[in-house]
Amino acid sequence: MDSQLVNQLFKQLFRHHPACQSQKHLRQLAAATAHNGHRVQQHHSRHQRRPYSSQRRGASSPVGDESQWQQRAKLLNQDMTEEYKRAPMVTAAELWGRKQRPRRVKMLLRDFIEDSLYNPNYGYFSKQVTIFTPGEPFDFPALHDETEFQNVLSERYVEFEDKLDEVAPSDTRQLWYTPTELFRPYYGEAIARYLVANYKLTTYPYHDLIIYEMGAGRGTLMLNILDYIRDMDPDVYARTQYKVIEISDSLAKVQSSTLMRSAAGRGHLNKVEIINQSIFDWTQPVPSPCFFLAFEVFDNFAHDAIRYDLATEQPMQAVVLISESNDFFEFYSPVLDPVAARYFRVRDAATGGRYKVPYPTTKLGKWVSSIKPFSSPMSEPEYIPTRLMQFFDVLSKYFPAHRLLTSDFHSLPDAVPGVNAPIVQTRYQRRPVPVTTPLVHQGYFDIMFPTDFRVSELVYRAITGKLSRVMSHEEFMRSWAYLEETETQSGENPLLKWYKNASVMYTV
Repeated sequence: MDSQLVNQLFKQLFRHHPACQSQKHLRQLAAATAHNGHRVQQHHSRHQRRPYSSQRRGASSPVGDESQWQQRAKLLNQDMTEEYKRAPMVTAAELWGRKQRPRRVKMLLRDFIEDSLYNPNYGYFSKQVTIFTPGEPFDFPALHDETEFQNVLSERYVEFEDKLDEVAPSDTRQLWYTPTELFRPYYGEAIARYLVANYKLTTYPYHDLIIYEMGAGRGTLMLNILDYIRDMDPDVYARTQYKVIEISDSLAKVQSSTLMRSAAGRGHLNKVEIINQSIFDWTQPVPSPCFFLAFEVFDNFAHDAIRYDLATEQPMQAVVLISESNDFFEFYSPVLDPVAARYFRVRDAATGGRYKVPYPTTKLGKWVSSIKPFSSPMSEPEYIPTRLMQFFDVLSKYFPAHRLLTSDFHSLPDAVPGVNAPIVQTRYQRRPVPVTTPLVHQGYFDIMFPTDFRVSELVYRAITGKLSRVMSHEEFMRSWAYLEETETQSGENPLLKWYKNASVMYTV
């Protein structure tokens, strides 16, 4: 549905203290989410336009030189150029201690996304997210087929949220699940088999089995891996250390409580360390060989948006202006900041210049694009994974002997327009509300990107100097899972059929 409509409604909902929220506003948002068809499409055609600014050809300036910024006023009723010039440039790091969402500032899109997702006071992962757990593991061999599994999952999902509402009702609860939770403990046991087998092939018995996990959710994967190693290979378990790196204060507390919930979990306490900080703040060298796990982490790394001048193919970087009224405006700079500029250099070197771009590259394609009526002189946005590149930098600098194991989505449906574009959505009254831009009310929307594993693998190799391999989620699970444990009576196997749009990358 139209993103400006939803954003305006959310701003009305959360401008004041939750106790003062208007039921009229709640009904408005419910109506908007329920009727996102023809009427909303008409609203989209009238109002949903992205302003951007462009520079006269031949000019150049650093990001801080406001004289080179121009807003395309014909795409917007309100000219924000002067407010843009006056607004100070800020970063997500500078906003980290703020308790209120910023106004009258501008920032790179990656900082806007990082602040929206991770700010400790109003960020999505800090305040909004609840991770579903189905209770007892599913007994897949007792289920007739995948349809019955879906029905049982839906029932448990509703029961789980009903119990949450009994304690604290919420129309805006952000509830989602992970493969670790759905296929507990079998998913984690497959990962554990991979870890133990590769540990024994490489550094055992000369080094301990040191495992780092970034973004551990509820701590379920950690618990399943440690349970498996303890039960199946006590000698390896005696050498095992498990360290969680968690940026969210609330999730770090959940992970600690997961360990304390049972006697079996408490038995792992001397094996586990939960480090409550961002991986991007890491400064301690880890020279020992270690495995580094990152499952469904890349998709929430902040990206920069780049548009290209269709005549010159010059890249221009997105900057977000947040106005006094808390509206968002997108400007584009012809001068890339050092991080985005470095990403382009690394990607070009790693791929030999072979990657997808959002503009035509042939003479015919350029000619067709140029004669289209009402065509923009700028391309659709390309979202570049600058934060992912910085993560690879951290691995290379501080974890030189690491072996990475990561899984994430290589494609996502219903993404916003652009290359490598994200899904942006929230949840209201237990229904998903997708929108068409990442410029949304900070903290109430998930912004999730696909990972181009072909390019990302080459960038990883270029930065770390390590070899790696990419395979499908299904292929990895066929190699390491006991498939009979997740196979239904019909022969269907949800562990293999679900997450068809996910890939696994690991260091070899």
